[in-house]
Amino acid sequence: MFTKLIIATGNQGKYREFTEIIREVAGEDFADEIIFAPEISRMIVDETGKTYAENAMLKARAWAEKSGLPCLADDSGLEVDALDGAPGLYSARIIQGKDSDKSSWLLGQLEGVDDRRARFAAALCLCVPEEYTVIAEGYCYGSISREARGSNGFGYDPVFVPDGYNLTFAEIDPRTKNNISHRTNAFRKISAFLQPQ
Repeated sequence: MFTKLIIATGNQGKYREFTEIIREVAGEDFADEIIFAPEISRMIVDETGKTYAENAMLKARAWAEKSGLPCLADDSGLEVDALDGAPGLYSARIIQGKDSDKSSWLLGQLEGVDDRRARFAAALCLCVPEEYTVIAEGYCYGSISREARGSNGFGYDPVFVPDGYNLTFAEIDPRTKNNISHRTNAFRKISAFLQPQ
């Protein structure tokens, strides 16, 4: 479908995850080459949107314009019921530091709290320069663990336990995670949209 597709991220873990999701959901024919371009990630894209979808579109359009290639971008966050949906849109920047610092911050916020319900939310935007832009949203429901567990994944994965599992996203093997994740659920919608009717 695409000769080249660029993933709008400077995070190598997210790039690997997207590549696996694309190959698993849409197959090898979706893109001949899926490109990681961290040098473009140094370009500042102000995420001024009020929703995940708006931020994903800002990034996809900026990267597509800069590279001249079809671009897939996402914006995602962890929404915790007991925190009124926080950290939400600010999940990646609620606190400066490593991923482990973010997980520690979240566990501290929920200390002594019994309601651990949460969901990962993602909006994906595929921008093909001068042709079209497609946006889709996906969710994965679960709860927050009492302690960080596991070494796979990134972000809040060590503290998120998806419904139906006793393991965190960081303990589950990547293929299983990618089968149920919020990004996969969003990408399935984009892939279905692009299929010939």
